Amino acid sequence: MFHIVLVHPQIPPNTGTIGRLCVNLDATLHLIKPLGFDIDDKAVKRAGLDYWHKLKLVVWESLDEFLEHHPIDEHTHLATTKTDKLYFDAKFAKGDYILFGSETVGIDERILSANPSACITIPMGGEGRSLNLGVSVGIVVYEALRQNYDGFKKITIANKFEEGQ
Repeated sequence: MFHIVLVHPQIPPNTGTIGRLCVNLDATLHLIKPLGFDIDDKAVKRAGLDYWHKLKLVVWESLDEFLEHHPIDEHTHLATTKTDKLYFDAKFAKGDYILFGSETVGIDERILSANPSACITIPMGGEGRSLNLGVSVGIVVYEALRQNYDGFKKITIANKFEEGQ
């Protein structure tokens, strides 16, 4: 469905939660090193519950390697607090790449400034700087799903009946 890309994630439970979200959305999770934890960390797997083995996971050695294979284009969205373009004004399509920076520094400002049309943000009140990474991913990716929902629910319901749930 979508590609969720975490650039240098630092907090294992955030990544575990996002992995669980990806499984439920049939999305692929891309992790770009360096990571602030070991992927086998118990906290990652605890947050991902019993979903982690079902996760479509791709790990990249560097952001440069990722961008070599997936250059920023009209199917790329860069989540940041450093833009005025709201995520619900963005046009998402199946297969899009949605990048989120680390919990501490976000996406490199050189990449953001070189690609302003790809930047999106979540509106926040004046007292806060940012949201939790897992919350941010959930907010943005469910808007992407809303825009591309046709057929998604039917597949999900059919799968649950087949699995006897």
